[in-house]
Amino acid sequence: MKRASTRFLDYVKVHTTSDPASSAAPSSACQFDLAHQLAQEMKTIGLEGVHVDKFGVVYGWLAATKGCEDIPALGFIAHMDTSPDYSGENVKPQILENYDGSDVVLAGTGDVLTVESFPGLKNLAGMTLITSDGTTLLGADDKAGIAEILTAVEAVIESGKPHGKLCIAFTPDEEIGMGVAHFDIEKFGAKFAYTVDGGEAGEIAYETFNAASAKVCVTGMSVHPGSSKNTMINAALVAMEFNSLLPAGDTPRLTEGYEGFFHLHDMKGDVSYAELEYIIRDHDRATFETRKQTMRHAAKTINERYGREVIALELCDTYYNMAEKIAPHMHLIENAKKAAALAGMKPFVEPVRGGTDGCRLSELGLPTPNLCTGGFAYHGKFEHIAMESMDRCAKMVELLMLGGL
Repeated sequence: MKRASTRFLDYVKVHTTSDPASSAAPSSACQFDLAHQLAQEMKTIGLEGVHVDKFGVVYGWLAATKGCEDIPALGFIAHMDTSPDYSGENVKPQILENYDGSDVVLAGTGDVLTVESFPGLKNLAGMTLITSDGTTLLGADDKAGIAEILTAVEAVIESGKPHGKLCIAFTPDEEIGMGVAHFDIEKFGAKFAYTVDGGEAGEIAYETFNAASAKVCVTGMSVHPGSSKNTMINAALVAMEFNSLLPAGDTPRLTEGYEGFFHLHDMKGDVSYAELEYIIRDHDRATFETRKQTMRHAAKTINERYGREVIALELCDTYYNMAEKIAPHMHLIENAKKAAALAGMKPFVEPVRGGTDGCRLSELGLPTPNLCTGGFAYHGKFEHIAMESMDRCAKMVELLMLGGL
């Protein structure tokens, strides 16, 4: 049977970067390449009904063993795409056996993966470390999750041990918020599910941000600067005024844990017209709504200041904290803790400073907390993971599949 890391190193060869500018589903055709590869592998190890639908979602099932038909069907989900924040094409992993816990030079660029910046490295000493070469991201988010799920389900099949029905799916476009836009929950058939899309080994998550996007469109008035007294409205400067009305300390750099933020991630403009694009995040629903109201008030204040609609604000909710949907089903968390401990990890519950496919799935009626993959520093060139951590995560998934915890 293949190790999870062997599968992972095969999957990262396939370019699957999602495209936020695309309206296609999946957003990039290359995701079909991995989808079809996974479908073939799933058939080979013995999953049933395996297919790739027209939206690029891969489905497969393992029927319950005799006498276990009444056990609620359990699902496991991971995503195939990698973040568009950094190149995911032509990935060249570096493998360091018996890693000594020191800084690592990325061969493709000379950049240094430092223990100072990534203190979790010291806990990986003695393991086999996998990094990128610096020219791309690595792809552990979430190809490690895919590898761990398929390694676990193969182990379950080979063990011959009793289990309930298992539902497996791999989704496209999670990184651009469209992972379950076309997911067929009824067809999937699970009563409960887990996404395997987390970080450090032992991490279990069921609390996520509430999330929204905001687009601020500023329409100015451009006149000759030499004769613009009380006439010119500089859209670029108005955009800066708007940002100044938001709490200066509520940015990603200055927040942690359960603290929310406003994140200005894109801006452009000139005297005539400017745009600001934000994401808004908060674990608390009431505070989340207050953050959106703060933006509305900032727009209203500026429009009143100029006596006209200079600013048009577009707000769109993206996903919600799944904690309230998981709360009635805390056995999912307790079972995950037991499985993680039995797999040799120290389980801990960590709020996700982001979201997963499980947010939307939980909102739609499929309670879906998130499990660790063992990786660190996702979405960039310093992404890394240890083979042994992947083994433990795969074992955790296998134990959950077998139940009896």
